[in-house]
Amino acid sequence: MSELSIIKRIAEICQLINHYNHQYYVLDEPSVPDVEYDRLMRELNTLETEHPHLKTVDSPSQKVGGTALKSFSQVTHQLPMLSLDNVFSEQEWQAFVKRLLDRLNRGGVTSTLDFAICAEPKLDGLAVSIRYEKGIFVQAATRGDGMVGENITENVRTIKSIPLRLQGTSFPDILEVRGEVFMPKASFDALNKQAIKKGEKGFANPRNAAAGSLRQLDSKITAKRNLGFYAYGIGFVGALNELDDDIESEVESIDESWLANSHYQRLCQIKALGLPMCPEVKLLENATQVEAFYQDILQQREALSYEIDGTVFKVDDIELQKKLGFVARAPRWATAYKFPAQEELTLLESVDFQVGRTGAITPVARLKPIFVGGVTVSNATLHNQDEIDRLGIQINDTVIIRRAGDVIPQIVSVVLERRPDNAQVIAFPTECPVCQSAVLKAEGEAVLRCTGGLYCQAQRKEAIKHFASRKALDVDGLGDKLVEQLVDEGLIKTPADLFKLTELDVSTMERMGQKSAANLIKGLEAARTTTLAKFVYALGIREVGETTASNLAQYFLNFPAIKSATTEQLQQVPDVGVIVAKNIVNFFAQDHNIEVVEELENIMSWPDIERKSDDELPLKDQTFVLTGTLSKMGRNEAKTALQALGAKVSGSVSAKTDYLVAGEKAGSKLVKAHDLGVSVLTEDEMITLLNS
Repeated sequence: MSELSIIKRIAEICQLINHYNHQYYVLDEPSVPDVEYDRLMRELNTLETEHPHLKTVDSPSQKVGGTALKSFSQVTHQLPMLSLDNVFSEQEWQAFVKRLLDRLNRGGVTSTLDFAICAEPKLDGLAVSIRYEKGIFVQAATRGDGMVGENITENVRTIKSIPLRLQGTSFPDILEVRGEVFMPKASFDALNKQAIKKGEKGFANPRNAAAGSLRQLDSKITAKRNLGFYAYGIGFVGALNELDDDIESEVESIDESWLANSHYQRLCQIKALGLPMCPEVKLLENATQVEAFYQDILQQREALSYEIDGTVFKVDDIELQKKLGFVARAPRWATAYKFPAQEELTLLESVDFQVGRTGAITPVARLKPIFVGGVTVSNATLHNQDEIDRLGIQINDTVIIRRAGDVIPQIVSVVLERRPDNAQVIAFPTECPVCQSAVLKAEGEAVLRCTGGLYCQAQRKEAIKHFASRKALDVDGLGDKLVEQLVDEGLIKTPADLFKLTELDVSTMERMGQKSAANLIKGLEAARTTTLAKFVYALGIREVGETTASNLAQYFLNFPAIKSATTEQLQQVPDVGVIVAKNIVNFFAQDHNIEVVEELENIMSWPDIERKSDDELPLKDQTFVLTGTLSKMGRNEAKTALQALGAKVSGSVSAKTDYLVAGEKAGSKLVKAHDLGVSVLTEDEMITLLNS
């Protein structure tokens, strides 16, 4: 590669990074995922390291972030607010450790960490510096470009977790606390639901929501956003001298007499003053604990009440930090160990349309395969026409894919600046792609549906899969692949046909031996006897989930009463509104459904329910929510026990929730319960309640 080519490439990278910096830090509208930005920055660092004479004073590698917005006044940081370098693999982490040891003259072939490390989750929020003078909150600023940030004092003042007066009396005259402002997952979900309800565009992620909230000119809006804050360090610390004319002047040198010589202990000092410290922060003694912390936080990631994208490891000893020093944009004594990328860039190559159990026609994006979040992703749902319109997406677009844990991959946004000339508008079908029946969009719904019902082979397969699923009849030995095979070979058309199968029918199928066939027939025989609630749920009536099916069973006590109920009667059942009631009535009004249901009634059995007295239902009219891991009972057992005593068990926390039962690693539901003042029970307290 010639020097001219290298110069040209460095210029291209600098232009891109400056553009993305402006979008991310100034406009809060990033157009590419972090992994793309990190890739460019690493390439730039490599080129400048190999060709140091080409490094310029205005290179992005020499500065942090973007410039302050002109709509806010500017604040000059007395100590620069630097960023962190990143590592992305075990090999890069070991290289970071080696650099530490070499610089401290502790290197060697077998050398490993022999000093303490302060470990933190890497919060995905906005870095701020909060200034206290004589214990009173006086100023807050963003990082900005590291030297000059935006004055966001009035907005940060509204964050409930940040005290306006420090606790106690032992603290310096001037204390700058640095940390991350973030939006908890529960607050983010509530904010976006509210925006959608108003017909407004929601935020792409909690980081954007937090940044947007801090940049509101009206602090009353910020106050409603329920932001959080965790301190991660200390900035300028000093004293105020009183002059003869009673004017106080600031001492320029830093007063370190109050500060501990440990990063972790400094965080504890901040916490003692009333500022929040992330509960997951730990002091680690060796390399084994570092690896364990990384893996533990990675496993907890989805359960945490806030978004993170990695871990941060800092040399704990302040004297060692001073010896290690800084590079242009980051301290040498700390690094962010990022998790596998959960966002990536790829191409939308085509769109297929799938037909679900209820006839919903869902557009599915076929993507150029990309490795993201630990797996290779080639498909992502586009939900419906409204979502396609919201994204403004077209075939052949470059898109950002996000995958969080086991969540289905989703398309976050389109990189419009990369849209090619051959981009194509996504056109929805005018008839069912499976059975060619007419399609219909009901009033008030965003979903297009096939009108073919069980005549449609796609709906037929999904209806049978649901009927045999674990939460319905739980037919042992009947998986999704086998259902598809049975339908494709014409052996079954309805759920009732399952019970007509013989061992001979099944054993002659491909990949099905006599033992597997015998097990399936045995499983079907066992499924003939069930409960009324499970049978109603297994029918797959639109919007009738487990809780609604249970409520229907408890209210009507027998199946004929449910089957013949009117819309008005159904609305007397707890949690059954007009839409669900109409879905139930419409289901039992379809001839092909009645035919299948009557067959099932002749084949299956379930006991009618005896109505219990109020004395037998001490938890009647009380709503419980279960969250976290229940180690003694398990979720399903606890749910059944609560319902047996008349309680309603809901999947989400609201102001109407009476109790939240919080198991191990409880996440955003626990945060929301605290915010709403909902009573929280441990698993042991719930068991005591049940036994009493």
